[in-house]
Amino acid sequence: MGLFRRKANRNPSSSSSSSVPLFGVLLVVLLLTAIFLFEVDNLATQTKTIIGYNLKPTPWHDFPAKTFNNETKIARASKIIQCSYFSCGMRSQTDQIPFTRKSEKCPSYFRWIHHDLEPWYDTRISYAQLMEVKNFASFRIVIIGGKLYVEYYYDCVQSRAMFTIWGLLQLLKRYPGKIPDVDLMFDCMDKPLIERNESTTPVPIFRYCTTPNHYDIPFPDWSFWGWPEINLGPWEEEFKSIKDGSRKQRWRKKYPYAYWKGNPVVSPIREALLECNSTEQWGALIMRQNWTQEILDGFKQSKLSTQCNYRYKIYAEGYAWSVSLKYILSCGCVPLIINPNYDDFFSRGLVPKKTYLPISPENICPSIKTAVEWGNAHPKKAEAIGKSIQDFMESLNMDRIYDYMYHLIVEYAKLLDFEPVRPVSALEECVDSLYCFADQNQTQFLARSATLPSESPPCRLPGEANRQIDRQIEEKKKIIDSTQLLM
Repeated sequence: MGLFRRKANRNPSSSSSSSVPLFGVLLVVLLLTAIFLFEVDNLATQTKTIIGYNLKPTPWHDFPAKTFNNETKIARASKIIQCSYFSCGMRSQTDQIPFTRKSEKCPSYFRWIHHDLEPWYDTRISYAQLMEVKNFASFRIVIIGGKLYVEYYYDCVQSRAMFTIWGLLQLLKRYPGKIPDVDLMFDCMDKPLIERNESTTPVPIFRYCTTPNHYDIPFPDWSFWGWPEINLGPWEEEFKSIKDGSRKQRWRKKYPYAYWKGNPVVSPIREALLECNSTEQWGALIMRQNWTQEILDGFKQSKLSTQCNYRYKIYAEGYAWSVSLKYILSCGCVPLIINPNYDDFFSRGLVPKKTYLPISPENICPSIKTAVEWGNAHPKKAEAIGKSIQDFMESLNMDRIYDYMYHLIVEYAKLLDFEPVRPVSALEECVDSLYCFADQNQTQFLARSATLPSESPPCRLPGEANRQIDRQIEEKKKIIDSTQLLM
């Protein structure tokens, strides 16, 4: 009967004991997941990005810190990790493409590249100098083997960092295999910081403007590739639109007074300009620009191509240098430039009385009136000035923008006395990483300003001519200081 004997009951605890390994495995998985999520979150909160995550505004030009309240913590971390570490592939475009056209001669203002770099011709640029000027930089650009790396220090206003770095990526695409390894510091704010004086050791930093009294090296500003926040498209689109708008009325049909529209509260010069708002007394129409309302209205009242119906347009600096200069100069009107303190890379090619009329900052309203009365009394001469400056701006096409960037970087790289190396905390930036970070509006602007490899080599850089430039500076100063305003 033992054959049919019933098996003994199992120990009641045996079932629960078998579940212990399963529970342990589950616990380990949960623990590892928690550790992974913690590390991901920690990495995301430590990663500084092109759109301002984990960055504070520059202390030398404070502005409201960016907020990202429309994102969940998980979504933000996912975006930072994906865009910063998984967007750029392993390859870079370094194969040189044969040119099919001959190079042209660069415009004369390219000579200023030598002038801007002259302080380091004898001493060269050391790594120690680069680290010293780091305290004044928003970010650091390192290009090695055709790849671009960025080390972020401070945030930039709006999308300046994105479109500045986009411009550099387009340069690499424009001239593949031609851009040397380089290491440079860049500040994205409007006011130069490194003063030229006997007690200051020259240290190199790139920015959008400079002055004769600063070592800061001017570089094409971000808006050449677009300014989404105020609906300004890439430069070639905007210039064409402005020029087309300027042709809708012949010179003699344009309003015979000076026009300015902008934000007056950012500088004393602009506030003083408000006093000139009388077409009868001063020959000027001065209008406030309410950007908050413009955004709400879809920028219907701020289209630049509709502001060329005046014979004269006024340029007044803002907090410091103003990006508005190139748009004012493109109208074909006579530019009335209130004597500026700041220069961008191309404005040093302007000649008073030939491409613009200088306006005294100490006597703004009477100076504007004198210029307007002279132009209305000499319409052919005035119209010639307008055409001359519009032709100058038309020659400032994206071919020349990229050529200026190319020659400046090449000449700067020659002065480095160290081999550029990727910084430990620097991130690779590429076209895909910028598209990854860009919002829908920014993406459209990036796509519209994308370039192709050039069919011709960069224009031929003029030789050093610092004495010639010194003479130009002196002659320009004499004209501006002269009480004899007009021709």
